[in-house]
This record gives sequence, structure tokens and C-alpha cells, in this order.
Amino acid sequence: MPQECAAPSPARRLRALPGVLLTVLLGALLGALLVGLSPAAQADGPDAPADPVRLVIATAGLNWEDISAETTPNLQCLADRSGAGAMNTTSSSVVSTKRQGMETLHTGYRGLAEKAPRTAGIPTPPTDQWEQLPVETVEVDAGGDADSTGASDTTGDVEVGDAASAISDALGTDAIVEVDVGSVPDHGDPGRAQALAALDERVGTVLDAAGGCGAEDLPRTLLVSVAATDPVDPDEMERTGVVASRTVGLQVALDSAFPGQALTSGATKQNGVVVLTDVLPTILDSYDVTADGPVPGQPLRGSDHEDPQQLALDRSQAAAQVDAATIPALGSWFALGVIGIVIMLVPSLARRPRLAAVGRTLAAIAPLALPVGLCASIIPWWRAENTTLALTGVVWGGCLLLTAIALAGPWRRHRLGPLGISAALVAAVILGESATGSRFQLGSPLGAQPISGGRFYGLSNHLFGMVLAAALMALLCLFAAVRTPRARVVWTLVVGAIVAAVCVAPSMGADFGSMLATIPAFGLLALLVSGIRPRIWHVLALCVAGAVAVLGVSFLDWLRPPEQRTHLGRFIDELLGGELISVIVRKLAQNIAMTTGYWALAVLMVLAIAASIAILMPRRLHWHRLAALDDLHPASYAVRVALVVGTWVGYAVNDTGPVLVAAIFGIWLAFLPAALPAPRPTGAEPTGADEAAGHPVAPR
Repeated sequence: MPQECAAPSPARRLRALPGVLLTVLLGALLGALLVGLSPAAQADGPDAPADPVRLVIATAGLNWEDISAETTPNLQCLADRSGAGAMNTTSSSVVSTKRQGMETLHTGYRGLAEKAPRTAGIPTPPTDQWEQLPVETVEVDAGGDADSTGASDTTGDVEVGDAASAISDALGTDAIVEVDVGSVPDHGDPGRAQALAALDERVGTVLDAAGGCGAEDLPRTLLVSVAATDPVDPDEMERTGVVASRTVGLQVALDSAFPGQALTSGATKQNGVVVLTDVLPTILDSYDVTADGPVPGQPLRGSDHEDPQQLALDRSQAAAQVDAATIPALGSWFALGVIGIVIMLVPSLARRPRLAAVGRTLAAIAPLALPVGLCASIIPWWRAENTTLALTGVVWGGCLLLTAIALAGPWRRHRLGPLGISAALVAAVILGESATGSRFQLGSPLGAQPISGGRFYGLSNHLFGMVLAAALMALLCLFAAVRTPRARVVWTLVVGAIVAAVCVAPSMGADFGSMLATIPAFGLLALLVSGIRPRIWHVLALCVAGAVAVLGVSFLDWLRPPEQRTHLGRFIDELLGGELISVIVRKLAQNIAMTTGYWALAVLMVLAIAASIAILMPRRLHWHRLAALDDLHPASYAVRVALVVGTWVGYAVNDTGPVLVAAIFGIWLAFLPAALPAPRPTGAEPTGADEAAGHPVAPR
């Protein structure tokens, strides 16, 4: 059996390692802090326009597939002279309703404050932020017959005549006008086409009252579809979420201040995608007014694009179709991994060298679908006639390319070489996508989904879980070839520094919780492979280092202009506002609610706890092959310790911890069987050469 190189004495280790440890660790932290000062993931566009918002046209159920020169000429005219974006309107209930959206326009928070759960973090009672504006607010209801619609001045509820006159009169003053032009029925409603035509006519009436769509002096106008639906019984809809199959989707957003540009905001940092909560900050910002308390959105900005309306349509179509196509596309590739796992875990199959080689290969390449699934929007698969088949082709094409890299290089001569390269590819592609601006996530199966609106850029918890799991498996395989403690420490710190820097940098991953888990995990691994026995103060110091690093990056992010900040910088705002305890309680409540609210996740968490214990005590559980792996490569045990620590620290410090745990153990479920030595027949004594090669050993 190959022996590990003799470790140096403790005295030599203590003399040699601190310099390397200190240099690499400080370099990693400094690099993360400096990267935090770099530009945001996507350009936020030019400076804010000088003109204040004067006209806000609100509707519901309007998406980009509805707008065309033939069917909606007035809407098309406004779109042609405005910035265009696909807008997320998610709320505190399963499906957003117009009632919720109209309140969001004034409060800046999603949903109805009086009905939202406490974990939503919505101030109750709600604050009408329009009261901060230095001008009067006029609300006009033009949802029915425009000639008979009333209007009211919110300062005194005074009737001012029909809608067109009310709009014209109000715009003749300094007032800001909010016009409700009604809504469009759900898809599948037989009267939808007629309702869409009527809506377009009402929008035309409003624009004519403002001077005409083609007028050069048209006041700055926002048109926003504030919700996916406007149900007859909003209480029942918000409670049950029972809707038509195509009701949930991205909505239309237009801002005449950015003609010919794609709308974006600091909240999404993605061209062509904005959030309903961005509308209020846009209005306040146009009047140089600060909100009464923090609000989640950021002002709308424009970004150059050759066809912003097509981009908004692409965003909408991809978001609407990705869920249905994801399972066939990814599942067809994962099926190969299931076959490989079965081969590797069934002793009678794993003892056959050729079959075992096939099983190892299939298990090792199965997770390659994850980074491909993150970047699938590189090819506009949603434009195909058969979107499921198109996405499946994209996934398989990308996976075959990465498979060729994993299997074709010189590393194929080492038993763990292809596995290590496969794991490294998973981590590298995911980190690379975030490091280059999160440009491919939207419209991809495993990316940030704009319809759900959790986040739109950087590393979500499931992506960080994939990175952590894949990076540690890559190190396990690397340690089979890199035998000296010093080299292992250096590799651990280098990989950990790269993961930490990309994960936490505001211009890249912008993931607050990742640093809190990365530094303890990789720092503990560095101690273990160095031969230094970890003490409790080591662990506490690593946790403190993670907290200091992420707070430092957050502070640097906070120093940037508000529209460029990520949620890291906005955390400092909450901290300075005395909201620390409420933020912690809210995130813990969300974590617990996710764990206990879904039976599948609850079962998965129980299995994850059992697996965490089991992989750290293979001899007591008579997991002979895992114990044999530790005999061949003792560093594999240290890697598993770091994995378990990183997993559960990550679970504790994130609001969607169960998703992180599922991602980590899902990847290792495929990778670990591929790393195991072949089982030996009963009564056989292992030999080093055969075990290292993964061959079964004949009994003596």
C-alpha cells in the first residue's frame, strides 16, 4: 500500500506553516475586500434623468407577448419611445394580485402589510411614501369607460370630473398623476383579446390627455403592470394561489425617460429585468426625496441594448418556460449518474473492473449538468418550437463538452483524475459565471429565476452549496497526488481564497452567508492536513474571521452609491438602523419554516444529518470501502470533516439553509461512490497496488 510521505515534526511544522498560512489568508481576505470595491455585476446605466415622474399608468396581467403594433398600437407607441423591461411582481402570497401591487406602488414593499407574514419583514402599518413627495398626488380611475370615470385628489378626495380632463388638468400643475387603466383577464379567458384592445384604447386616451404619445414634451411616464392577475375575489386568490396555468409571469414595465434602452436597476443588476419594488424608489429619486425608512427597491436605470423589447420578451418567455423543461433536460443526463451510482454501490457489480470503470465515469460526470444548467441561456432555447427538446439538447451538448475535458486530459491516467477534474469544472464554471457578472443565470434551469424574485445575480444558496461540495471533492482528489502537508495547506488556502473572494465580492457572488461558512470549512481543513490538531479556539477564531471578512466587504459595498449597492451594503443600513436582531430573527424563522413547512425537505434534512454522522465514522458502521479510502488517502477524512462543518455552518447562517444542504449532499452522492476503492471478495486481504488502482483483490 502506498505510504503517505513522512510528516515533519511538530516543531518544524509550527516554524514553517505560520508564514504561509498568514500570507495566503491575509491575501485572500485583502483580495476579497478589494474586489468588493469593483463595479456591480451589471452596469446600472447612465445617471438619473433630470425630469421627475409625472404620470404613472397602472394595470395588471399585461405581459410582453401582448404588445404588438397590430393589436395594441398605443402600448407599442409608448414602448417605442420608452425604456423596456420585464418586471417581477411577486408578493407575500403565492400569486400577486392587483390589490397587492397597487399598495406596493405606494409603500415599496411586496404585498399587503396587514396580511403579510411576520417573516416577510413588511412594516405594519404601511407607510404611503408618496406623502414624502413635494407635489400633490392625483389618483385617477380609468379602468372602465374613460368618459365617465371619476378622479380624486388624495389630499382631499375632491371629484374633478372625467378621467381625460382630470389627467390634463393635473399635468397642467406640478402634481404627479397615478392612473388605473384596469387589467387584462388571465390567459385562457375567452374575452382576453377584447379586453386587451379596450385596455390599449384607455392607454391611448391617457396619453392623449398628457399631450399625445408622439409629443416631444410628453411628461416622464411610467407604465407598469403591477400584478399577474386581478381576481374577482382577491382574498381567496391570495390565500390559495389557485390560478390559471399561465397567470404567473413577468409583467410589462416602461419608463419614457430611457428611450430605446433596456431597463435595469440596482436590485436586479440584469439588463431587461426589474422589480415592482423599484417603481417607488424611481419616483422618489426623480424628486430627490428619501424614503421614510429603508425600502428594498432601487431606481430604474437604462442600459444600452440593440433591441430592448426583444430582450424583455426573451426574459419573459424563458422565465415562463424554464420550469416545465428543466426536469426532462437535466433528468435525462442525471439518469446516467444514477446508473453509475448503482454500479459503484452494488458490490457484485463494482468488483468487475470494466463495469466499475464505466460506473465511476458515469457517476463522476453526472454533476456536470449542474454548471451547464446554470449557463444554458447562452443559447436562446426558449425560441424553439419544442422548448423541452431544445433545452435538453443544450444541456447534453454542454455536458458532453465538459465530459471530454474531464476524460481526455493527462489526468485520466490517475484513478481519481477524471473525478477531480469533473469536480473542479463544476466549481469553476459556477464561480466563473458569477465572477463575470451573472450574465447567463436568467432563463437557465439552475439560475436565479426572475419570476420567483429571490435574487437576480450572484450565488444563491444552492449554487454556493454546489461550489463548496465540488471544491472539497476536487481537493480530496488532488490530495491523492499532492502528499506533503505544506503543499496541501497551500492548495487548501488557495482554493478557499478563490471560493471566498468570488462568493462574497459584491460584483460577483454577493453572498453574505458564504464567507461565514467558507473560512471555517477551508481553515479547518488547512489545520487538519497540516497535522496540527484543531482546538476549540481555532474554530472560534475561524468563525470570527469569517464574520469580520464579510462585514468588511459589506461596509465597502455600503460606501458605494445606493443604487450600486448589493444586499451586502444594504445589510449595513439595517445594522445602522437598529434592525440587526429583527433581521437575524427573520432569517432564522425563514430557515425553520422552510425546513418544517415542506415534508420532502424535512425528510431530506433528517437523511443529511444521518449521512453527516455516518461519513465520519465508517469503521464503526462497517463501511469498509470508505474506510479503505481513508487508509489509501488519509486526507479524505479531513476533507469530509470540513464538508460537514461547512454544510451545517452554511445551513445555520442562511435563510434557505435546506437548499444548501440538499445541493451539497446531492453532489457528494454522485462523487463519493466514484472515489471509493473497489470492494474485495470476502476474506481477501487488500494489496496496495490493486486497491489504489480500484481493482478487486483475489482471495489468498
